[in-house]
Amino acid sequence: MCVSTLTCSSTYLDYVSMVVVLINCVILGLYTPCDDINLNLEVLESIIFVYFVVEMLIKMIALGIWGYKGSFLSNNWNKLDAFIIYGEVLEYVLASFNIQLQIGYIIKPMRLISRVPSMRDLVIVLLKTMPMLVNVLIIYMFVIHIFAVLGVQLWQGELRNRCYLGVDIRKTYNVSLKPYYRSSFDEKTPFLCSANNKGGMQHCNNVPRYSIHGEPCSLPAPSSKSAVPAPTGSSQNNCVNWNMFYNVCRAGDLNPHMGSTHFDSIGYAWITIFQVVTMEGWSEIMFYIMDTDSFWNVVIFIPITIIGSFIMMNVCAVVIATQFSESMRGGTEEQRGGAVSYTQLLYKITSCIKKIFCRHNRVHPRSSRIHPSLKHALRPINKQLRRIVKSKVFDRGVMFVVFISILTMAIEHYEQPVELTKMIHISNVIFMVLFTLELSTKLLALQWEFFSDRNNLFDIVIVFTGLWDISNNTDSKLSVLRTFRLLRFVRLVRFFPYLKRQLTVLRGTVEGAAPLFRLLFFVIFIFSLIGMHLFGCEFKFKTMYGAIVQDRKNFDSLLWAMVTVFQVLTLEDWNLVLYNAMATTSPWAALYFVAIIIFGKHVLLNVLVGIVVDKFQSKHHSGSTGEDSWIDSESSSSPDLTPENGSSQTEMSSSETRQGSSLSPSGSRKSSGINSTEDGCESAATHEDKRSMTGCRKVVHWFQERQNWSFYVFAPENRFRVFCLRMVLHRMFDNVILMFIFLSCIVIAMERPSIDPASIERLVLNVAGYVFSGVFLVEMLIKVVALGLLIGENSYCRSSWNVVDGLLVILSLDNIFVSMVTTSHDNMLGILKVLRLLRTLRPLRMIRQVPKLKLAVEALISSLKPIANIVIISCAFFFFFGILGTQLFKGKFYYCVGDDTRNITNKNECLSANYRWIRKDYNFDSLPQALMSLFVMYSKDGWVNIMYDGLDAVGIDQQPRRNHNEWMLLYFISFMIMSFFLLDMFIGVMVDTFHQCQLKQKQQTPGTKGPCEELEQMQYYERYTFVRRFIHNLCTSNNMDRIVTVIIFFSVVMMAVEHYKQPKDVEVLVVSSYYVFIALLSIEILLKLVAFGVRRFIKFRWNLLDVVVFLVCIIDISLTHVNMAEQIHFNPSILRTCRVLRLAHVLRAKRMRVLLKTIIKTLSQVGNICLLFIFFFFIYAALGVELFGKLECTPSNPCLAFNQYISFRNFGMALLTLYQVCTGDNWSLIMKDTLRECHPDEHHTCLAYMKWVAPLCLISFVIIAQFVLVNLVVASIMQAMEDSIQEEHMLTNNLPPPGRSITSSSSHVSADGSPEECPTPT
Repeated sequence: MCVSTLTCSSTYLDYVSMVVVLINCVILGLYTPCDDINLNLEVLESIIFVYFVVEMLIKMIALGIWGYKGSFLSNNWNKLDAFIIYGEVLEYVLASFNIQLQIGYIIKPMRLISRVPSMRDLVIVLLKTMPMLVNVLIIYMFVIHIFAVLGVQLWQGELRNRCYLGVDIRKTYNVSLKPYYRSSFDEKTPFLCSANNKGGMQHCNNVPRYSIHGEPCSLPAPSSKSAVPAPTGSSQNNCVNWNMFYNVCRAGDLNPHMGSTHFDSIGYAWITIFQVVTMEGWSEIMFYIMDTDSFWNVVIFIPITIIGSFIMMNVCAVVIATQFSESMRGGTEEQRGGAVSYTQLLYKITSCIKKIFCRHNRVHPRSSRIHPSLKHALRPINKQLRRIVKSKVFDRGVMFVVFISILTMAIEHYEQPVELTKMIHISNVIFMVLFTLELSTKLLALQWEFFSDRNNLFDIVIVFTGLWDISNNTDSKLSVLRTFRLLRFVRLVRFFPYLKRQLTVLRGTVEGAAPLFRLLFFVIFIFSLIGMHLFGCEFKFKTMYGAIVQDRKNFDSLLWAMVTVFQVLTLEDWNLVLYNAMATTSPWAALYFVAIIIFGKHVLLNVLVGIVVDKFQSKHHSGSTGEDSWIDSESSSSPDLTPENGSSQTEMSSSETRQGSSLSPSGSRKSSGINSTEDGCESAATHEDKRSMTGCRKVVHWFQERQNWSFYVFAPENRFRVFCLRMVLHRMFDNVILMFIFLSCIVIAMERPSIDPASIERLVLNVAGYVFSGVFLVEMLIKVVALGLLIGENSYCRSSWNVVDGLLVILSLDNIFVSMVTTSHDNMLGILKVLRLLRTLRPLRMIRQVPKLKLAVEALISSLKPIANIVIISCAFFFFFGILGTQLFKGKFYYCVGDDTRNITNKNECLSANYRWIRKDYNFDSLPQALMSLFVMYSKDGWVNIMYDGLDAVGIDQQPRRNHNEWMLLYFISFMIMSFFLLDMFIGVMVDTFHQCQLKQKQQTPGTKGPCEELEQMQYYERYTFVRRFIHNLCTSNNMDRIVTVIIFFSVVMMAVEHYKQPKDVEVLVVSSYYVFIALLSIEILLKLVAFGVRRFIKFRWNLLDVVVFLVCIIDISLTHVNMAEQIHFNPSILRTCRVLRLAHVLRAKRMRVLLKTIIKTLSQVGNICLLFIFFFFIYAALGVELFGKLECTPSNPCLAFNQYISFRNFGMALLTLYQVCTGDNWSLIMKDTLRECHPDEHHTCLAYMKWVAPLCLISFVIIAQFVLVNLVVASIMQAMEDSIQEEHMLTNNLPPPGRSITSSSSHVSADGSPEECPTPT
């Protein structure tokens, strides 16, 4: 009876269980890996374990154990609780035998999932997406395995190459040197070399010179020991360059990154390729391979990043997003099981408070009417105040005051004048008085209604904190709360309806993502506990002074373990944590980080994408159809750059009309493209009226009469104008102009700052620029004469594309003008040389000439309005966090640079020690600097280092101290969380816009033909002989597929067995298996040829793949046996990796087929997107060469990112650098190099305006490349998956009757499951 009573009140039991689970999580979080075991915590854990055992027994007795619906084990969450308890029991049993399993800290917190309904429902939805997600991960692993096998075949042992001593220096010269050359950073940035038979970019003769006290040495080696000069002194004339003896390049024992990055075996190759796919540190790995093997390995790494990251990782995101949206719309059917929610708990608390107040009012009914006469007297005043508060003038006046107060906060900066400080303080007092008056007025007018609005409660907090700040009259930490006035500015969105809808979507996303972030916090907590037990107190290193310190990315406490796990989720420098973990523990530690990235980044954070997309799609189906339709129609309208109904169609139709009218004089001029004149009667009447007009009216009338004339000179029937029109309408005209545009792009790509001004190349490029400017000017003049300039329906300036062309033609004349006005260096007009940058915009003319590119640009332009709204919202958040960061960190991002700064505490001590007091490049000294730093964090690159700088900040003119203020984590982590929402809003906008464009395109284009509806009446194999029929049945049987699958797997396994310095037996086994698999493949191909015939065999795409693999293997054997490997310029072993492609045979399941079809459709649809990428890359590469081509890295002014591969010295290197920026790999360091201080000796290479031009150039490119074009790829993948699912559903519904075999007729089904053409009997 007691048990049943307790079970009936299971809600309270769940309350207690939730509290106990939270206490258990707190106890687990108190674990410190660097200290001894706390016995008190173990006792508490034992008590908690007993509680949950008793809870399970009570539920088993009350519900029954199993056997019927409603029993204890019929609920999956009860099974999870039982599993956790059994795991703890197993841990206690093994501990009695001194076996420390330690799985309790992983499974104990999982009890929280079953007791929080929102988390539990989210987990159920994620479990429903697992089948499709597993298929994505299989294809993902398939891609990684292909490139890993390729890496082992090509680069095994390459990253071990070091420059060793060619002679015994100690024996010959009695000088002690290291066995191989090590850079100043030792193995953190090793010096890798290329063997003599390789075409690598770095050889032993590139080893830097030996230096003493920073001065390089240049003396040659002496002839004997006695002639060796003393290794002292600072002049380069009295020391020997001993590094010249490092002239033998051979393989050593170490690999880069503490042995974590190499291709010596398949396991490490998996880790390395996975790191490349995550695009963190991938460029450094590529540069190592380019140093040791060949520069052209770039053509391998770029496809790895494109296929592995831009496509496969986005396919994973799309699968999670689409499946999550479908599951959320379908709802969950799992039992609630008596779980408790926080909202229920809060609802009960608020209900109790309301009951107390209601009871108080019933007990004291006249308490509110103490002074009725006074209340009656104040009623008119209250009405007047209420009318004032409700008026628009009052609201707009308050918004104006808020706007002015925001401006006063925005102009605050470090080292501002004293007068400005006083003015800001006085204005702050005035604003607080105004806000207090506003608050008092609203409180008197609205009375208790005032507290029903949450914005008013927020205003109370701001006013009281501001009054507290002013009353203290000090630089209190509460002064930062003034920045929360910015949030009041959000009320202005009522004047922008579309922006209000975007904010509504953002608010709905934040509300819908609350359970997701609870689950994400829970996952971070579990992985942090695992990391503390695996890597706690392990990440230690020795400083240059010999001290042992912990790495900043560590697992020594729960706080820093969670920060490190969050950092890994953002993929920022996660590879550095991986290197430390693998070096200090075991290579198997890589599985921990792979699990975090796959489950946290690719699954949970992609659920947020699904929530955003679902919110955007739901807004089209909301109840307010009138407003939504108006907003949608407004958003889908084309901007000014896109003419109505499509510029290409309008121009084509008008051009055809013009051509017809000009070639047929008898035709009606009114229907022609050229503006027609008035008829004869009207002209005669006009001629008679001229006599009575004044001179001014005659001039006006003359212009009106010739308004259809080109330049008021060429009449519509003028022969020269007709000739120009015929020339413009000729099909060769556009082709010739396109050729000149292409040649102009080549000339622009050949530009580089290193060209000698007196060289022939410089002369040819200048002349070519003048010629192209002249050709485009003539083209513009011909079109203007033919069409007219401004007046007329089809005049030149009526087309937006013509306006762009004309503007670029005018700007292209800057080369001639600049060369004329800047003949000397002292000319004041030399600043006009900056106009040379405008010629990089000349490829914009290519848009109009290429239809696919024009279509892609128009689609991109159509999404500018929603993207602009997201940018406005992002700028508002940036503005808020920027002002807040300025209040917190202005003047604090300085540090001392010197030989020994351990005892330096402030700026005065630093300067007195003759050290340098330097400001960090990314700081918060002013609002522009803060916005630039926040954008770097927003892009997820370099945000960790900025966070560390903020944590170390002590005060103005104070030397930073490590982790001085850990509370600043709240500022940086909160900004990063908001950046997740804002970045996914970009994805939602692009997906929504792309989806609308696709719907319009499908409505305009006719449907495609469906699959063949009728199969042949008689199967083709019915006429086969007995032997051929037997072979056909063998080839189409499931057993044959299983045998082929097993053979493929064994082949891949044998390829994965290969490794660096493998034993001879393994090499013989691999080669022998290679020949065996080729023989089996040839037998399979011959059997299928006999079974299906040549024509049906070729129609089946998987068979073509087998033939290609077979031919490649034959070529490999031929090249190997005839010893032609040295004559060809590539490693023939690369051909063997083609066998891995046969793994695709395994990917023919239904869900796999959908994913493969999605990938194929995406690759076929991204042509326009690729054209956009190439277009923007070309413009920014040419611009980068003009701006940054002269930047040089010197010992006095070194670079952080620029090297022999990353630079803007020429067009090719600029493209490679921009691709690295596009992937987000250390692009913040590239921008740092462009923001360097100009030294006196760099006046020719460092431009003064670089401080503001470089951020604009690079930040705009990052926005276009990372936030727009990459998200356009996501949108195309999502649309391709939707189409693939619909096609698969249609194919499933159109299957033939059961009596007709489908699996046996492999020639009827293509690689993606779609039926081929109907076969005909042979």
